[in-house]
Amino acid sequence: MEQLKHECGVAMIRLKKPLEYYQHKYGTWMYGLNKLYLLMEKQHNRGQEGAGLACVKMQAEPGTEYMFRERAMGSGAITEIFSAVHAQFHDVSPKQMADANYAAKSLPFAGEIYMGHLRYSTTGKRALSFVHPFMRRNNWRAKNLCVCGNFNLTNVDEIFDSIAAVGQHPRVYSDTFILLEQLGHRLDRESERLYNIAFEKGLQGMEITKFIEENIDVRNVLSTAAPLWDGGFIICGMTGSGEMFAMRDPWGIRPAFWYEDDEVLVLASERPVLQTAFELEAEQVKELEPGQAIVMNASGQMNLSQILPAQEKRACSFERIYFSRGSDLDIYEERKNLGEQLTERITEAINGDVAHTVFSFIPNTAEVAYYGMVRGFIKQLNKQKIQDLMDLTRDHQPTEQEIKNIFSMYIRSEKVAWKDIKLRTFITEGDTRNDLAAHVYDITYGSIVPYEDNLVIIDDSIVRGTTLKESIIRILDRLHPKKIVLVSSSPQVRYPDYYGIDMASMEEFIAFRAAIELLIERGEWALIDSVYRRCKLQTTKPKEEMENYVKEIYAPFSDEDISHKMAEMLRPDGITTPIEIVYQSLEGLHKACPNHKGDWYFSGDYPTPGGLRLLNRAFINYYENIYNKI
Repeated sequence: MEQLKHECGVAMIRLKKPLEYYQHKYGTWMYGLNKLYLLMEKQHNRGQEGAGLACVKMQAEPGTEYMFRERAMGSGAITEIFSAVHAQFHDVSPKQMADANYAAKSLPFAGEIYMGHLRYSTTGKRALSFVHPFMRRNNWRAKNLCVCGNFNLTNVDEIFDSIAAVGQHPRVYSDTFILLEQLGHRLDRESERLYNIAFEKGLQGMEITKFIEENIDVRNVLSTAAPLWDGGFIICGMTGSGEMFAMRDPWGIRPAFWYEDDEVLVLASERPVLQTAFELEAEQVKELEPGQAIVMNASGQMNLSQILPAQEKRACSFERIYFSRGSDLDIYEERKNLGEQLTERITEAINGDVAHTVFSFIPNTAEVAYYGMVRGFIKQLNKQKIQDLMDLTRDHQPTEQEIKNIFSMYIRSEKVAWKDIKLRTFITEGDTRNDLAAHVYDITYGSIVPYEDNLVIIDDSIVRGTTLKESIIRILDRLHPKKIVLVSSSPQVRYPDYYGIDMASMEEFIAFRAAIELLIERGEWALIDSVYRRCKLQTTKPKEEMENYVKEIYAPFSDEDISHKMAEMLRPDGITTPIEIVYQSLEGLHKACPNHKGDWYFSGDYPTPGGLRLLNRAFINYYENIYNKI
């Protein structure tokens, strides 16, 4: 119900043929550029704060530019950057535009390697200078580096210290800037290693340059830089001399998929994006494995290398619940399963009165889970019809009306809620803003029978509860339902995320606030204080030795205890309609999404030591900011 700002999207294309090949076969040398646009537009769900693209022209002559970049801010950034690229062709004649050789020599963005990025910031840094791709320039082509990524590192301080120790002086304290400098430093060392070999071979001048560009291997760069990275990541990059690479974290937290044929090597954050853009079947698209890097050198040879040992796979489950496009064949079925598995819990919440219940969803990301929920109730109703028929025919010959009465039972589903407007950020006054926020959603009047029908409404997640309290519950209450049942297809979000989703503070989670309220009501101040003191004591320990003491905040309560308290806390003033919140169980999540076991935001089981360290810090900050003021 609250939009989660989250993972970025990446796209890379390496053309394996000369530009004239694509001009002849596809009618344009801009084949790669056009495909990059498709890959980015199809992943627009992953980035609404900014977008950027970069290109390497491998056949550029000395004295001419060979790396190009465009970046823009805002939800219309994709259109803006591609418009800026095409604007550079306005003075080019149609004959010249149809000449692939002319383009390769003279036009910007007429290259062989393309990289695109869609940005969702998770650090609050939203200036254009923070929009990927990032570039590190040098007069040696092999030392030029351009990177982008879908990542969040938990140990930027450690990486910063490591590069400062070798004499570097980063100008900005940001994970991407620091990562660029770290990789750039290792790329310099790789280039210098090859320079020494070339010198020993007796090569001179351009012979040395040619030797370096033909032999540089970014696998050496990654294998010396990546061991320090703690977090979830897909790091993509390209060098000025024509190396292209992408690497996935060893826990498989962030997703990446790739495809190769004799014309292209392509990579994107989501599988159906590649399927649509290149007309592929699902089995043709391969997943980049945890700790693995895909590398293509300047001559077009692809290599898959295990840069870091693969750990227990903890792929982000929020990918399946919320972030990724639901058009993926596996994700679509998983989301339906998440909704269907809640049938029994919802039945209990409405006291089995399906006949007087209307089922709906909060648009738009919960729609597939809604189909699954309805599927579950249809199955349940069909079982009931079979039993009723068996009971009816056991003692007498049923009448036509009796049979009609059984078959007339159906699941009542309606589109009750509509997402109507987006609140404009120029309105900042608290009361005015809250009043407008209450109208973000609208309802279908007359869609339920007032005071008789229960209203069950499903969403993919209930994280903060802000939109529920300020808008959704109040507007649903206008229909005068007998009871409102709010359903989350995901479990209770109890812990911050530090691997790419914008939810890093304890106090923003309604589940955490509910648990704290319950502890206070029971006079358990000592438990809260104990958790704080133990978190504080372990700040001097290595992150690998830290424990999750925050779990003890939730330990005294069942999921239902916390859900009941949430319903109390989220009830708007003046609303008297009974409200119940039903959450997915952790077991249900794993059953529906068996291959995506990354559940740390629900369970507190962080896959990396850095995540646990930041959780520890988050609880300390919460306690000191809140309780030291009391």
